[in-house]
Amino acid sequence: MAIAATVTLNAKAQDNERIFKRFKGDVSLGYAAPLATGANGGFLFAMEPKYALMDQLSVGLRMEGAITGKFKQDDVYGDAELENAKGLGSYIATADYYFTNNYSFRPFVGAGIGVVRVLTGIDDLDYSSNATTITKGGGIIRAGGEVKHFRFGIEYNFIPRTDVNYYNDQGVLTKEKSKNAYVGIKLGFCFGGGPR
Repeated sequence: MAIAATVTLNAKAQDNERIFKRFKGDVSLGYAAPLATGANGGFLFAMEPKYALMDQLSVGLRMEGAITGKFKQDDVYGDAELENAKGLGSYIATADYYFTNNYSFRPFVGAGIGVVRVLTGIDDLDYSSNATTITKGGGIIRAGGEVKHFRFGIEYNFIPRTDVNYYNDQGVLTKEKSKNAYVGIKLGFCFGGGPR
């Protein structure tokens, strides 16, 4: 009886073991919440190949695209009108530290630094004569967890402000600083480097 119980426990432990693999990655979708006043949320898509220096520490390259929008007051039909949209594309070198080697749940914290391309001045999505692209340095801090082959997390994206030129209601060309920082809430799928 005791031998049977021991064999059963060992079998379960082996089923939950992870095989250490150097290369891994993940693909994620999520919500981008801009920190600029009056800006509305958008969506994001990210891919991140990684290399594990050890089982609890990996480095990678996060490639992410995010689109956020700013809406006017409702029109005569009660629908919100898009005033302008902003696109952000980033290439961030990252490092993640995992607190456990548990197969079922692996919480992590991470950080990164890299470059961000900011596309501004997209009016009404179909009029982009004032669109400009600016490259800035940027960084992230993040936390989350991995459950088997699924990954979830929240990231704060540090991106410096950019100068934006636009025509106000009186037709006067106006300049202002636009905040680019945003918070990403993500859910994704991990491939490689996980359980056998």
